Order: sequence, then structure tokens, then C-alpha cells
Amino acid sequence: MGLRLPRRTVRLRLTAMYGALFLFTGALLLLIADGLFVSEQSVAAITGPGQPGLPVQQSALARAQATIQQLRAELANQGNNGPGHVVPHQLVIASVIALGIMTAVAVVLGWLLAGRMLRPLRKMTAATRRISADSLDERLGMPGPSDELKDLADTIDGLLERLEGAFAAQRRFAANASHELRTPLTTMRAWLDVAVAKPEPVPPQTIALAGRLRTELDRVDGLLEGFLVLARAQHGALPGRGVFTLDDIASAALAARADGIAARHLTVRQVTGSDAAWVEGSQPLLSRMVENVLENAITHNTVGGWIHVATGADGPAARIVVETGGEVLDQRQVAELAQPFRRLGADRIGSDKGAGLGLSIVAAIASAHGGTLGLQARAEGGLRVSIGLPLAIRHSPRPLPEGAPA
Repeated sequence: MGLRLPRRTVRLRLTAMYGALFLFTGALLLLIADGLFVSEQSVAAITGPGQPGLPVQQSALARAQATIQQLRAELANQGNNGPGHVVPHQLVIASVIALGIMTAVAVVLGWLLAGRMLRPLRKMTAATRRISADSLDERLGMPGPSDELKDLADTIDGLLERLEGAFAAQRRFAANASHELRTPLTTMRAWLDVAVAKPEPVPPQTIALAGRLRTELDRVDGLLEGFLVLARAQHGALPGRGVFTLDDIASAALAARADGIAARHLTVRQVTGSDAAWVEGSQPLLSRMVENVLENAITHNTVGGWIHVATGADGPAARIVVETGGEVLDQRQVAELAQPFRRLGADRIGSDKGAGLGLSIVAAIASAHGGTLGLQARAEGGLRVSIGLPLAIRHSPRPLPEGAPA
């Protein structure tokens, strides 16, 4: 296994830049100081200590000869490791050691300084990660002077405000449109009832057409009801709050669909864990969540197939798992079923298998209760739907033993 290099964070890059800059300037300063020292030594060696130098009136040839003699003497002295050579060498070594120590100190100080400068960015990152579609009302509110970091935080706050308005407008539109469209549907049903209930004989074609129209109106009404539940769950409205068990909700949903299960000759097996799956939330929405999963398991199942329902506590979560048999599914398509109007295979809106809102409503209700939805295509064929919700702290009271005081 190879050596894993640290992640190239901004703090690490700033520290490396500080250290490299200090090392470069320190080395440059050391070279300049060493150059000045060598120049002074050369001048001292040429003129000689305590000598005022050659007279100006001396001829050029004499001055050149004297300079050559002095340089020869200096070279001979350095070749014999005289004092004039030892002192510069020791000075260079001491300077290099000092430069290394100061570079290490500069790197440590640069690391601390970079961390302090990037602290507001870390706070903004942590706050932004906490904010989701259900908590768009939160803001960063970064304090401090009006600098580039403050401008960035204010820009993110403005973006969150616009997103909050857009999400709220979308949810209001879905809820209002669903309410408004129910009025014409009710009117159309009343007209059909009046047309069929006339005293004179009604042609059979009219009765058949009225039946088809009622079926389509019921389907549109179910679609609008799905929109309402989806908008309510996404908006965080949780009516009828209380503490319930997923075991009881699943049992009630299976009992309500006994006719549909018998019509498709399905075998249902329900398993309850040793610890009850207590959850806290909206009873109507939680019931709708489980009903949608079971309805999906019944509708998209083979005739004579099976359904396995398991509920129980899994650590800090209450879980319900619904598995069905059937043909082998594509996991990539299965992962998209939590999106509205997503269907498997050639199914489309308008078929007798729903409009593709069932699992998207399940995902929205689970998210509104702080839970998760997992969709997995079984290798043997069929689908596995797993819902995890936070386990409620409060449990059902145990019945008192006979003869115990109340």
C-alpha cells in the first residue's frame, strides 16, 4: 500500500508559500551578506591592515606589481587554512543553520496564521453544509469587518434567501393548484350523476362513457391528492403528531389491502422485530408513507408473487423493509424512482399503475420526519424498499400485572 499524501488544502498551500518565501528571502540576504564580507576581506588583503594604500603618484606598473604580490600572499594564506579562511567558513555554516531554524519557525507561524485567516471560511462551509431544503431560513450571519470574506458570506445569505423564496413559491403553487383543480372535478362528477340519473332511458353508450369518465376523474383526483401530500411533506407540515409503531401502521395498511392482495394471489409475510419500531410524527403522513410502499409492492408485482414486510428497531432508527419478487431491475433506474413521475420500463402516466408519485411521496414524508429512503434492486429479481426513521424516545406503557395498585 503506497504512502497516502495529505490533501492539498488552501491552508497547506499558504503555509508552503510562506515557508518558501521566507527561505528565498533568507538565502538572498545570506548571499548578499556573504558577498559584502568577501569584498571587505579582499580589500583588506590588497591594501593590508594599517596600510594607507599605494600613493597616487606611483606609476601604474608599480601599483599592478604590488597588487599581484598581495593576491599571491592571500592565496597562499588561504591554501594553508589560515585564519582568513576559517572565519568566513564558520560564518557561512552558522548562517545556514540559523536560516534553517528560522525557516522552520516561519513554517509553523505560517501554518497558525493561515488557520486563523481561513477560520471564517471553515465556519461558512460548516454552516452551508447544515442548511438543506428544509432549513433554508437559516443564514450565515458572518460578523467582522467588511472585507472579502464578509462579502462572500453576505452573497451566500442572499442566495439562500432567493432559494427560500423559490422553494416556498413552488410549494404554495402545488398546494393552491391542487385545491383549485378540485372544484371543477367535483362539478364534472355532479354533471355526470345528473346526466345518468334522468328519468328517461339513458343510452348504454352514455352509461359506459360516464363510467370511463368517473374512472379518469378518480385518477386525476388521486393525482391531486398526491400533489397535496407531497407539498405538505416538503413544506414540513406534520398534522396529527404523536408516537406510533411502524408495526401497527404496516398491519393496518395490509388489512386495508386484503382484497387487492387476494385478487393477485400474493403471499404476504410480516415479521416484527423483538423491539417495537416506535416513531414520532404525523400519523396521517406516516400511514400514507407505508400505504404507498405496500401499494407499490402490490401493483408492481407478478400474479402469484410474494411480499415480505419486516419492521423493528435498528440501533437508533426504526426501520420498515418491504421486499417483493419479480423480474430483475436496473439499479440505475431504481435509484431514480424517488423522483416525481419516474417509472420503470415502458410504464407511462395514464396507465393503470399510477402516475409515478408514490415513492416520491414516500421520500418526502421520510425526509420530513428526519428519515431516509433506500431503494435497491434485488439480484434475484424484484425490489427492496427500506425506510429508516429516528426511533422515538417515548415507548408504549407496559400493562400493569394483575393485583398491582393503579
